[in-house]
Amino acid sequence: MSNQSPRSPESPKGSRPSNGVALIVGAVVAAVVVAFVVIGVIVKDDSPGSPSAQQVSQKPTPTFESKPAGHTVMPTPPVSSPPATSPNNLPPLHCTKAPAPPGKGQQFAKPPKASLAQNAVWRVTLETNCGPIVMDLDGKVAPQTVASFLFLSQKHYFDDSPCHRLTTAAQGLYVLQCGDPTGTGTGGPGYGYGIENAPKDGSYPTGTVAMARTSDPNSNGSQFFIVYQDTTLPTDGGGYSIFGNVVKGLPIVQAVAAQGLAADQTAPKQPISILHVTYVKQ
Repeated sequence: MSNQSPRSPESPKGSRPSNGVALIVGAVVAAVVVAFVVIGVIVKDDSPGSPSAQQVSQKPTPTFESKPAGHTVMPTPPVSSPPATSPNNLPPLHCTKAPAPPGKGQQFAKPPKASLAQNAVWRVTLETNCGPIVMDLDGKVAPQTVASFLFLSQKHYFDDSPCHRLTTAAQGLYVLQCGDPTGTGTGGPGYGYGIENAPKDGSYPTGTVAMARTSDPNSNGSQFFIVYQDTTLPTDGGGYSIFGNVVKGLPIVQAVAAQGLAADQTAPKQPISILHVTYVKQ
């Protein structure tokens, strides 16, 4: 979905529509705008050239080879400026400057075999410029999704990739979307796969980690989102694959969300990027 609002064609010079026509046109435009707002909830862009979002505007993960299991997580660099304060008793953010998006990233012909998840739980650490976010990914309930995440991590697909999309109370859902090395919401690893472990009631509790996609149920790729406050999402089309949950660092996501949106009304005002990813089998 494009971030640009639709524009009405200009009337020929010297002619003006009647009041009745103007009212009808105004009503139609308002309806179109409302429809676009509702649709742009949580889906990634179908078209490579357009910005994010159809349902959970999914955006693919950057090229990043994951570090070997047990690899020591690098500490966050010291802050060069005073930390930003966060409301609602959230901890202050200690963020360093986010790196530039790496670009399209490596492309792959097909997803890895689901067996890579080994029917196990994996402890994954996203080292971000605002601190570490630790997640447990469940290869038992979402083997293909977890296998893909581990594979892309091994390829360093997520290194330096931004979390490009934040939704707030204005949209009625509360997610931070990451995994697109281009930072536009249109990127991906070159392959797609189907939905796994999507809740039938559309309930995504706080701390849930799920996949973003387009309206195509087989468009899961690299983009994922972290739910920072209980959210209900549409079940049309099959819902969104839940493949893990945050076990440490959720206040970082909540504090970033509390800072609000950037001027583009899509990205978080406080930039947050995945610097690298490590994982170990539980």
